[in-house]
Amino acid sequence: MKSLRIGTGAGFSGDRIEPAVDLAARGELDYLVFECLAERTIALAQQARRADPEAGYDPLLERRMRAVLPARGANGPRIVSNMGAANPLAAARKTQEIARELGIRGLKIAAVTGDDVLAAVEGSQLELLETGGTVRDLGRPLLSANAYIGAAPIVAALEAGADIVLTGRAADPALYLAPLVHAFGWAMDDWPLLGRGTLVGHLMECGGQITGGYFADPGFKDVADLARLGFPIAEVEADGTAIITKLAGTGGAVTEATCKEQLLYEVHDPAAYLQPDVIADFSGVEIAAEGPDRVRISGGSGRARTGTLKVSLGYVDSHVGEGQISYAGPGAVARGRLALEILRERIAKGPVPYLETRGELIGVDAILGGSSSGAHEAREVRVRFAARASTAEDARLVADEVESLYLNGPAAGGGVTRQVREIVGILSTLIPEAEVSPALTLMES
Repeated sequence: MKSLRIGTGAGFSGDRIEPAVDLAARGELDYLVFECLAERTIALAQQARRADPEAGYDPLLERRMRAVLPARGANGPRIVSNMGAANPLAAARKTQEIARELGIRGLKIAAVTGDDVLAAVEGSQLELLETGGTVRDLGRPLLSANAYIGAAPIVAALEAGADIVLTGRAADPALYLAPLVHAFGWAMDDWPLLGRGTLVGHLMECGGQITGGYFADPGFKDVADLARLGFPIAEVEADGTAIITKLAGTGGAVTEATCKEQLLYEVHDPAAYLQPDVIADFSGVEIAAEGPDRVRISGGSGRARTGTLKVSLGYVDSHVGEGQISYAGPGAVARGRLALEILRERIAKGPVPYLETRGELIGVDAILGGSSSGAHEAREVRVRFAARASTAEDARLVADEVESLYLNGPAAGGGVTRQVREIVGILSTLIPEAEVSPALTLMES
């Protein structure tokens, strides 16, 4: 095989669906990858699975499969995705059900499990990377503990003939590395090739970010036709070099600059990007435009992996109560600041020892802090006040206080909204690779 065409169908759980359908229908792809997991996402998925044993997979899986499976046709791209989240088996069963409803027969669907290591981690002396303490020191029950598994079990699924592979917490680049290992017969200890494959995966994993979406900044980095943004395609050669491109006629842009921004995204040390399959080295990467929306990537490498796997831990940290209210017209900022003063005083003198409070005027100081230095005062502001508490009941009192401003605060407040939400905290640890045992289940529509 001279080259392999891999497209990105999603870069996060809530991503658009139509660009993936377009890729499936006319991208002439070998593989279509959906990367849909984040650290907090899988903790929330574990909560959903506990409430319903057939839940816990990506909430858009059904919509995506109903749209993409008909578009890919009988001989369309194989699909690899971590949409299995906390429940790859249920995700595979749902996909099997959808395929049958659509009249698609003979579709082989694989579920990769084994990343859930809660039993091995909970209450252990494993060190927490962020705090230096141990899991036992956390003092709270864990919602989830999922290890970042590598490409090997996905490769096994592809070798078993799977048309669709659904995983849980696989490392993002591993979703792309696995098809390359399978197609080109790369050895799992050929570190330079694994490093280059990881480079391709890292560039592709965020979808529209590399085709100009997140890159766009009007007046500084103008990108055309973002409403019809196309998702990326990687044309990968057997030596791991690649062309990043997109479908003709779609919006966005693939340039040296979009690729460089994505290359540096979430990379602490470009010479040592730690992954379950390899320590990838991006320090020698060369990026060169070869034509409109075509950028060649070369020069990546790698060395032997660490032998440990990162584990993402989810736990219930606290609860947040929040209320918002708007003020408009002359004196809007002054009335908003008075509202915040009232809220701060009442919360401070109240019966609840809140863990943290925050008050701000959206549009004035909510993001950058400080006060507006513009020549003209804002004509409208939105007050937001929030506090973090140990219980949902205590958090609810904060939302109550904001609502009470209707008649007890500054004049002309309106449009109150309120919410109380559980805060899922995320920490991480490392576990020996040998203690994680991925498994493969194959089913057919």
